[in-house]
Amino acid sequence: MPVEPIPTPSATPVGPYSPAIRAGDWIICSGQIGIDPSTGQLIEDVDSQSRQAFANVTAVLADCGCGWEHVAKVTLFVGGNSQGSMPMINEHYTQVLGEHRPARSTVGVEWLPLGALFEIEVWAHAPA
Repeated sequence: MPVEPIPTPSATPVGPYSPAIRAGDWIICSGQIGIDPSTGQLIEDVDSQSRQAFANVTAVLADCGCGWEHVAKVTLFVGGNSQGSMPMINEHYTQVLGEHRPARSTVGVEWLPLGALFEIEVWAHAPA
């Protein structure tokens, strides 16, 4: 099965990676942090970062011809001492996903790119 990068004009990568790839029927999206695409800068607080990261994933999925309804797996990375922000992060999650409930993992991490406090990655099932 070939693994091919997908053009993602909405993404702002912060390293040498593809924001999204196709592997057979799967779209695998790299983690998105709360970078404002209009400025290329990380937003300050965890509330705004998580809201922006969800918007960034929405844009990358659209670049790939998908939506949240195609998402089968979500991984949330919560950095620093932001674990107390989970109720607010879950609120953003519910606003974006509605009733859709993919599998999910949440991982507390010490460090994220650019000093971010929140990152999200998704796997979407989207047959070609």
